[in-house]
Amino acid sequence: MKILVLNAGSSSQKSCLYELNDTLPDRPPQPLWEAKIDWTQREGAGELQVKTAAGHTLEEDFTSDSRAGAIAQMLETLWHGETQVINSLNEIDIVGHRVVHGGRKYQQSTLISPEVKQEIARLSEFAPIHNPINLEGIETIEKILGNVPQVAVFDTAFHAQLPPAAFVYPGPYEWLENGIRRYGFHGISHQYCARRAAEILNRDFADLRLISCHLGNGCSLAAVRGGRSVDTTMGFTPLDGLMMGSRSGAIDPGIIIHLLRRSDCSPEKLDNILNRNSGLKGISGVSSDMRLVAEAIKDGNDRAQLALDIYVHRLRAGIGAMLASLGGLDALIFTAGVGENSAVVRAAVCEVFGFIGLKLDGEKNLNSPVDDDVAAVDSAVRVLVVHTQEDWEIARECWDISRR
Repeated sequence: MKILVLNAGSSSQKSCLYELNDTLPDRPPQPLWEAKIDWTQREGAGELQVKTAAGHTLEEDFTSDSRAGAIAQMLETLWHGETQVINSLNEIDIVGHRVVHGGRKYQQSTLISPEVKQEIARLSEFAPIHNPINLEGIETIEKILGNVPQVAVFDTAFHAQLPPAAFVYPGPYEWLENGIRRYGFHGISHQYCARRAAEILNRDFADLRLISCHLGNGCSLAAVRGGRSVDTTMGFTPLDGLMMGSRSGAIDPGIIIHLLRRSDCSPEKLDNILNRNSGLKGISGVSSDMRLVAEAIKDGNDRAQLALDIYVHRLRAGIGAMLASLGGLDALIFTAGVGENSAVVRAAVCEVFGFIGLKLDGEKNLNSPVDDDVAAVDSAVRVLVVHTQEDWEIARECWDISRR
């Protein structure tokens, strides 16, 4: 069967086409086709990159009036031009979508129906950057592929079994009764990376205590024990927790009260500040992209250096909190754009955890590791750099649902 995956992030749109048989492979297979749109490099423009298993590639810049139009343009490379890998849209059997917020109702992957779409739209209030674009992808596929089955794979699902002490906020109990609780996000990535860590270490997944650091434009940590998430940094929305590319992460709630009391600050303006103009972008004044912040630091930009310092400080603090929730640590995992590619961030984070016996191998850390242990031989804690494969995790869920 052929499974098309759409994975929409706040600053990117990825897609893959997998072909699977009756048995799932032990390791992620190479997709027949994969594509990515990156909107971080130039304002109002996207960079499209496409490659196929046969070795054909396409790179082009483009502008689009809408994200839906960009998705349609990206998907055209599936069946047109040098990157064509199918002859007919009818060859696609099922489509899987990353959906960020599933709320209390959806704690596992599910076939998409009008009711599911309505709930995804309702939950956009709590994930305003993500759920609307997830829904846009679903509706774009409906227009292009008609009635092909579609599956929503929820980022919140991996955290559905958090203990109450971790997910209940210390406000009025009515908050909990009204669905205001910690949900956690990036669950698809954390789930894949935790399982992959067990494979790399040749250990039983159920015996490991892991901290997974998903560091991209959005950032979160997950404490994983016995194969389950027991604590995480993102909360009711993806705005909570660590400092991110353009999101503030956790701040004093009194700041929000203070700003809302000012006549010139509406909820909409505050949402824009906290979600789109804070974090690395807000502090550095350069970009939400860590690569561009790093370049500015080399040029002597003090605000860029401050942005990195805050980022690392908050990441260390978050890891310390996850460590306390686990009561010990077998492996620290770095994944996603910054986690996989920034040796500087990994080294800065790890250097303060010598008190638990963690030692980094500096040379291995610098050598662009992929699915590798970069801890020193005598380190009491392993340090893994894992290439997250959310697309494959989504495809696995589609495969499972198609067999039910």
